[in-house]
Amino acid sequence: MSLKLEENLKHLYQDVLSRNPGETEFHQAALEVFETLNPVMAKHPEIVRKKILQRICEPERQIIFRVPWIDDRGEVQVNRGFRVEFNSALGPYKGGIRFHPSVNLSVIKFLGFEQIFKNALTGLPIGGGKGGSDFDPKDKSDNEIMRFCQSFMTELYRHIGEHTDVPAGDIGVGAREIGYMFGQYKRITNRFESGVFTGKGIGWGGSLARKEATGYGTVFFTEEMLQARGDSLAGKKVVVSGSGNVAIYAIEKAMTYGAKVIACSDSSGFIVDEKGINLDILKRLKEVEYSRIEKYTEEVAGAKFFKDGSIWSVPCDVALPCATQNELNGKDAEMLVKNGCKALAEGANMPCTPDAIRILQQASLAYGPGKAANAGGVATSALEMQQNASRDSWTHDYTEARLKEIMVNIHQNCYETAEAYGCPNDYVMGANIAGFLRVSQAMCAMGVI
Repeated sequence: MSLKLEENLKHLYQDVLSRNPGETEFHQAALEVFETLNPVMAKHPEIVRKKILQRICEPERQIIFRVPWIDDRGEVQVNRGFRVEFNSALGPYKGGIRFHPSVNLSVIKFLGFEQIFKNALTGLPIGGGKGGSDFDPKDKSDNEIMRFCQSFMTELYRHIGEHTDVPAGDIGVGAREIGYMFGQYKRITNRFESGVFTGKGIGWGGSLARKEATGYGTVFFTEEMLQARGDSLAGKKVVVSGSGNVAIYAIEKAMTYGAKVIACSDSSGFIVDEKGINLDILKRLKEVEYSRIEKYTEEVAGAKFFKDGSIWSVPCDVALPCATQNELNGKDAEMLVKNGCKALAEGANMPCTPDAIRILQQASLAYGPGKAANAGGVATSALEMQQNASRDSWTHDYTEARLKEIMVNIHQNCYETAEAYGCPNDYVMGANIAGFLRVSQAMCAMGVI
């Protein structure tokens, strides 16, 4: 990936900085895309003339609102809600809702901007958006979470709809939270509009394989990257950060390819099990008991827990960062390269810092950026929308097969686009250009809107 911007792109990026002061996460996401567009602008002067990039960088709509709710002690609490509807050139806005103390406008805009290109890469008719709140669901009772979700939806309901904006889950938002929000939406609108949310419970319009989709999709993409180099996941040592849905199901799918996953983590630290992570125990601890990862070492002889240090210091063949943004820095990347890592695919959104990406690419690792490698979640959300629209329900195997087909196509599109623009094996270039071109072509066709 080139780190140099041509003069025109440099001016455009400076304009993004001046129009969005202090939004460092959004700046980082925008720069990563800008750095890949020099050859596109040279080859497609109509994109420059119609100012497509400037229009893509400006959200179609930004919604910020107050979310008051009452805790179990009867005290009023106030949080802030966000929904950034970034681009609808390809379809209704599509992107998750995140509940986490770190949420602010910059984070939501970075996620929404990434979502534009990620969604475009799926080939499905979905635009890009994102939402969330600085509400922290940890240590909250079910009733507190319900009251918060109902208050959040009392404002958001007026901005969403199955043909307008279709939210899903993200960090801090699972089937429980989706249920509470959908229930409030139904109550206010008097419509059972199942296509307005994805990530729903299986019994009321949800899709089988949605829970597993992001993790599975990341592994499908990783296998395709390795296959393109005449290799595979079979026999590889894999390190996965995180232990939520994405991480757990990346671990599960990697194992089916014959890989040995030896480490995973949560916010308290990380575990290493050289014999291979026992998935049944991990699932029980994290999905049933909601325990800390350290408890794994109490049940598995030989497993070790590390409170300090970096999980990326564990020698591995394949690294799958599946936790959160900017979790893997330049020093971590240097350790991975030194220890002989062959491939890295991002299961989280923007988990690698710019320094880390540069080091990984200079070392010629197979590096899969999040907008391509973790597109499985939103792809399966779009499949859920299809099922809702047709009042149908697909089997797990059929849905997973569709997911794999989409991820294989995303890899092929990124791979071929990178080659066509003179950057073979550069999946950052391939993903950014392929996604950008699909959105740009739609925007050009629709005029200045």
